[in-house]
Amino acid sequence: MGPFFIGEKMPTYTFRNEETNEEFTTIMSMSEREEFLKNNPNIKQCLATPAFADPVRMGVRKIDRSFNDVLIKAKSSHKHSTIDTL
Repeated sequence: MGPFFIGEKMPTYTFRNEETNEEFTTIMSMSEREEFLKNNPNIKQCLATPAFADPVRMGVRKIDRSFNDVLIKAKSSHKHSTIDTL
């Protein structure tokens, strides 16, 4: 149930109101979060993680042709390279 950061300033938290099932996201410091949860027993923190996925590795899209050329050059420069190219 960790925070994730927008920019590099403050963590962003997702909460759910147990009475209304409303979910909301807010930016606050960790100490503010602790105080907020203590003062609002009907609010629970939700597990929310940002999506860190590489669309190329997931097969959603192929690498750009010019980047593939860079990979081919890198692979040819290193005898035991395991770089995948098109």
